Amino acid sequence: MLHKTLLISLGLLTLANCNAQKEAKNATGVPVTHNNSHPTKTAQNKINVIYFNEGENKFLKEYDMNVTFKGISEDSRCPQGVNCIWIGAAVAQVEVMGVATRPTTLSLSTIEKADRNYHQSEYFNGYTISLAEVTPYPTSEKDSKALQGKYRIGIIISKEDMQKGSTTK
Repeated sequence: MLHKTLLISLGLLTLANCNAQKEAKNATGVPVTHNNSHPTKTAQNKINVIYFNEGENKFLKEYDMNVTFKGISEDSRCPQGVNCIWIGAAVAQVEVMGVATRPTTLSLSTIEKADRNYHQSEYFNGYTISLAEVTPYPTSEKDSKALQGKYRIGIIISKEDMQKGSTTK
């Protein structure tokens, strides 16, 4: 009887330790998914970032829109590990085309600076298209020319608030 109690206690301690390790891994920010489920929009605060590799084209059925990441026309961001006078900007060329519109190229920037014609968001066909991310970040070893063809962007597309009085581009 003592042996059975000891074995059961040892088994329960082992299971508790496994569970504690799983919880510690979750606390570090490593995403854990169960049953191959994907996070819902509610879990992501309703922000759905869509990623594109340079030259990639996707038809986004939910927006009735074809989007192509043409490339980066400017990357003046301050390289990591270097002191710069200003932060700089990366400008992505994104071509969008609705099912009943002609293609339009949007210049989306990592910063909002109207006097230099840098805009993080543009309006197209009732949607706001915003640049959320540009990777990789330049380093002192790899400038923007070395990164050509390797860029990846994340954009956010949201329905335009009709009270703003948007225009279709």
